[in-house]
Amino acid sequence: MKSRLLFLSLLFFALPAFAAGPKPPQAAVASAHPLATKAGMEILAKGGNAFDAAIAVSAALSVVEPYSSGIGGGGLWLLHRDSDGFNTLVDGREYAPGAARADMYQGKDGEIIPGASMDGPLSTAIPGMPAALVYMAKKYGHLSLADDLAPAIRLARDGFPLDSRFHERIAGKQDLLKRWPAAAAVFLDHGQVPAEGWLLKQPDLAETFGLLASQGDAGFYDGKRAQQLVDGVRAAGGIWTLDDLKQYKVVERKPLTGDYRGMHIVSAPPPSSGGVGLIEILNILSGYDLTKLDTASRKHYVIEAMRYTYHDRADYLGDPDFVQMPIALLISPDYAAGMRATILADRATPSSALTPVVTPDQGPQTTHYSVLDEDGNRVSATVTVNFSFGSSFMAPGTGVILNDEMDDFSSKPGAPNGYGLVGNSANAIAPHKRPLSSMTPSFLEKKDGIAILGTPGGSRIITMVLLGALDFYDGGDAKDIVSLPRYHQQYLPDDVEYESGAFTSAEIASLEKMGYVLKDHGRWGNMQAITWDYKSGKVTAASDPRGIGTAEVH
Repeated sequence: MKSRLLFLSLLFFALPAFAAGPKPPQAAVASAHPLATKAGMEILAKGGNAFDAAIAVSAALSVVEPYSSGIGGGGLWLLHRDSDGFNTLVDGREYAPGAARADMYQGKDGEIIPGASMDGPLSTAIPGMPAALVYMAKKYGHLSLADDLAPAIRLARDGFPLDSRFHERIAGKQDLLKRWPAAAAVFLDHGQVPAEGWLLKQPDLAETFGLLASQGDAGFYDGKRAQQLVDGVRAAGGIWTLDDLKQYKVVERKPLTGDYRGMHIVSAPPPSSGGVGLIEILNILSGYDLTKLDTASRKHYVIEAMRYTYHDRADYLGDPDFVQMPIALLISPDYAAGMRATILADRATPSSALTPVVTPDQGPQTTHYSVLDEDGNRVSATVTVNFSFGSSFMAPGTGVILNDEMDDFSSKPGAPNGYGLVGNSANAIAPHKRPLSSMTPSFLEKKDGIAILGTPGGSRIITMVLLGALDFYDGGDAKDIVSLPRYHQQYLPDDVEYESGAFTSAEIASLEKMGYVLKDHGRWGNMQAITWDYKSGKVTAASDPRGIGTAEVH
């Protein structure tokens, strides 16, 4: 077994980078908020490249969408440099404080304390986004970090009218925001939920971005802001130290790659489960000619591939700097063929029939954006504070809402997190360890074009990107990909969630006859996609109709 894993690992890392293609006729940005999309386009117009634009979009989203992302959180930035076909992943994922323990969210009885890993300063991991923005500007951008951060600083300083989505998020979290005076002072109007159109100004956040622009990493991880962050967290019951901040470092990782019937996939490696999950599912499905199947059978095989892959996610995956994982095996076609051989053509596999995970994800308010510049450079980035407004905690004087990423760890083997995902010791809490994520920023490359896509959605992220990838393979453009009705299976719980329109009445009848439990679960996700067709030269960009975002092509 060890020799097989070694062989597969060597084979995987020996694969050549995908060759660069022709230059796109236009640049494009798709993000979850119109002001963030405009910030990215502004930087491109000033001569910045896709990486500069990505920094600007990340920072702007911190201001206009802090319920989904921000510099108090982290993310994964998948980058493609077209001059040499180089792909890389900038891992700005948060890590656990040095005083974190595997059992820190368990009571004396060994049971999970409700809400402990989700609310307040004890749920916060050390942010990675500030370091990631500094890192990308230094290594990959054309403009200065100050130039890239200028739109966000302007938005925070001068303010912007509160939109309906922001208003709804504040209303939904007002009780938690009121617990923390600094957060309440920023997001509430004299202690009440502000009306739509209210001018939201964030001067402390503008200053924080200014310190980052002028001092780099030291503007956040050392000095004045670091002291304010640590003092605020500890005064409210958290466990951060100055050393936790000073030791944080961005990690640059080799993306995972795979192929599905001639389509090349580039996606996120651990500590995200996204790339492993996407490639493993597509490997299983590559053994079927889905175009020749009736629609119910096609969806049956897709659901089964989801189930088997999420079982592996729970069993094996974690932070690669802490745990050994059989990644090369999990994404190998031979491994997929073995799983495919156990899938029945006319019957659902009960999750209980799979090997139990006896010892033995990020939030729906995560955000994603996609960028393409006229040189062919591209970015697919998924960034997050986990649940809506993260921990809801803001250290006084900083303007920074802090994440609740500690919930993405497995607080207890086999116990589900906030999204129902289970895990084992591979994803147990440990000092300075990064929690497992479902983020799936991805590039899809066919002989006739490319797609840049990703989405928020917690445990459903992988399956949303999967359905988008299958649609792109079948000829869909950006608008098709983001509008597609969705369905999802994640091993446990053993049911299939679906959006209205994902299944016809005939498909529902067929799937239920096979043994599936189907649950209409409303709408989810906020996908942002860009496609470029080489033959026509057309670049299309689209923002998910489920959200308020925009996409621009110029």
